[in-house]
Amino acid sequence: MPLTASPLGLLLDVDGPIASPVTRTIATASILTDLITLAAANVPIAFITGRSAAFIREQVVAPLLAEGLPATFRMYGVCEKGAVWFPIDSRGMGDVVVDDSVAVPTVVVDALRDLVHDHFADTMFFDETKQAMVSVEQRTDVDSATFKARQPAFDAAAYAILVRHGLGVAFGDQVTPDISGQVPFRLDSTIISTDIESVRLDKNAAAERALAFFAEGGPLPRTWRSVGDSRSDYLMADHLHEAGYDVSHVDVRPLDGILERPYPIIVMGEQIHDEAGASFLDYWVSKLGLR
Repeated sequence: MPLTASPLGLLLDVDGPIASPVTRTIATASILTDLITLAAANVPIAFITGRSAAFIREQVVAPLLAEGLPATFRMYGVCEKGAVWFPIDSRGMGDVVVDDSVAVPTVVVDALRDLVHDHFADTMFFDETKQAMVSVEQRTDVDSATFKARQPAFDAAAYAILVRHGLGVAFGDQVTPDISGQVPFRLDSTIISTDIESVRLDKNAAAERALAFFAEGGPLPRTWRSVGDSRSDYLMADHLHEAGYDVSHVDVRPLDGILERPYPIIVMGEQIHDEAGASFLDYWVSKLGLR
């Protein structure tokens, strides 16, 4: 039976607002319990992330199952910035769909893996769980300053590999088109990783996919909140605003610079990352009278 409308919908980035960027796990117990409480109240919740489906299965869905998900709710995952998607129900993750049309070619994936193993394994690792994009991530036993000092050298070498294989690629102000003049790939550096991905992947399209899934299960709420720790996360709210919803975006790392938008931007005082994410969820559990 379709669910009745909820007063709220959530689009959540994972690294930062939900999972600690230090431990790469959900380190705050209240995040799990509040997510379950909101899901039980028919709040549609989508995890919109650059992480892999395997990461979400192990670090998000498994802890939620252990806490006890309700029998009926609306939850969805869109991973690798839109290349991979799946429903989540009381049994866990459903069928995982991968859009192979946006995948980095296998020969380039292999070359990037070798680059990490041969030259950068002391500070970063190759994420073997990605199915369409490539991510090279800071080792958890390496401090941020050490990783950031090595990241530019990796970025330059990775860029050169894509060019050498004839792929059009962009990175910041650098742009190298392919033989047809196209630039289908980009490098995206974050505080803990560098991603090599299709330019067709972004969180506005991922948000659109999540809303389409939720609409199949019942009426959509008019009020939405998106939550993230990077400037690209604003694209989730951009889509919701353009689609006519009442939306605000919660920026849990505002020191990177708050973007100007035609909708409200929320910061959680001095809190950042998953501490801010936990306070945000706690606020809505209380506001909806669920505690």
